Amino acid sequence: MGKITFFEDRAFQGRCYECTSDCPNLQPYFGRCNSVRVDSGCWMLYERPNYQGPQYFLRRGEYSDHQQWMGLGDTVRSCRLIPPHSGTFRMRIYEREDFRGQMSEMTDDCLSVQDRFHLTEVHSLNVLEGSWILYEMPSYRGRQFLLRPGEYRRFLDWGATSAKVGSFRRVIDFY
Repeated sequence: MGKITFFEDRAFQGRCYECTSDCPNLQPYFGRCNSVRVDSGCWMLYERPNYQGPQYFLRRGEYSDHQQWMGLGDTVRSCRLIPPHSGTFRMRIYEREDFRGQMSEMTDDCLSVQDRFHLTEVHSLNVLEGSWILYEMPSYRGRQFLLRPGEYRRFLDWGATSAKVGSFRRVIDFY
């Protein structure tokens, strides 16, 4: 079970909307989003309806300003609750599309894909266990992408516009 509250203004002011499950269209509930309180669960926020556009990962905590979640603006149009995972985490990354080329398997967070695997691009991947957040830059910076269990045969499948991958992080909710 998760709970997230969106506020139109900074510092948890203005009109608010509470959400406890996935919501493909938040537009009817608020016009802008400048602060968020996550009471439970891990969430992915999207700038466009139907889980499209730039994504932002949030775990339990208070985000009094959209810049605290690396948001470029005050637009949040959909959100997804990431189901908790208590088992192991496993993901395979490939240097070419359709699971070809050099393959590396990951079971923990990776601060720099280039330093660890000597790759600057990842063209396909297979998430075997757990959910992961992919970042375009090292040190968990840049555009973010939620990767749930499944096959991603090309970078377009996870919503990226290029194969540039800098880091990965497991989705773990800290209680």
